[in-house]
Amino acid sequence: MSSEAFEQVSAAGALLLCRAEPDAVEPAARLLREPMLLAPAGREWSVLVPEGKPWVHGDEPVDRVLTGWATALAVGASWPVLALWWDSDRSGCTLAAGFRRTVEYVWLANGTPVGEDEALRTFAARLGLDPVLDMQALEALGRPDTESDARARLLGLLAVLARAEVALPAGLGPGEPADRLRTVARVAPGAREVEWSGWRDAVRAELDVVERGPFGPWLRGPRARALAVAQMAVGLPLAAWAVRRRSGGWAVAGALLLVHGSLGLAYDRVRAADAGEARG
Repeated sequence: MSSEAFEQVSAAGALLLCRAEPDAVEPAARLLREPMLLAPAGREWSVLVPEGKPWVHGDEPVDRVLTGWATALAVGASWPVLALWWDSDRSGCTLAAGFRRTVEYVWLANGTPVGEDEALRTFAARLGLDPVLDMQALEALGRPDTESDARARLLGLLAVLARAEVALPAGLGPGEPADRLRTVARVAPGAREVEWSGWRDAVRAELDVVERGPFGPWLRGPRARALAVAQMAVGLPLAAWAVRRRSGGWAVAGALLLVHGSLGLAYDRVRAADAGEARG
């Protein structure tokens, strides 16, 4: 690696802001199979700090690595992910939300904006920011300013996000090298390590999050069991009636109700066994 390239990767750093509590973020973060530090970052916000620096050892620059991570975290999640990244030449941010196209904005080291205004409007809309006051502040970040370098631009972005209740732990901010970010994150209040622990634990943790959501009572517990029994109670006579009448459509409907009911009961039993095993 040339001295210039080494200087660039040594100055690189990254943060992943997730609009969700740490308990909801952790299962998705484990699926990245990268060691991370996870900490609260304001009301209903979390921050992930990479433990490693894959952009040093691979061919991918820091912005491409962070775009991949943000996209992977946001797929299938109900909350957006904002990646902040920087090196000696540039800084930028990438917003990922579900299966929608990721949006990126970049500033050169001297603060010169090289993104599109449409990207800033998309940031405001997807993050639920104020379409007037916050949008004016974001538009200012997209205009030339000889007094603002790349780090100041990211700090300006965080100032806008503070109105959406983003609050990074003290000492954790853009422009710092990755080593210092890790040191600060380890002592942040509520910080925890996130590591890959195998597919079984990852799936179990993801199911725990889903069950704590609004559909949880219909997936596991008394309400879920009652629904499963009702589906089977309706499905069995419906399937029998359809067979006698030789009605293929109603037979399929009855069979589906039976399958859904039996799967619901089986899921409830398996999850109850898992919970007992975890307590033991």
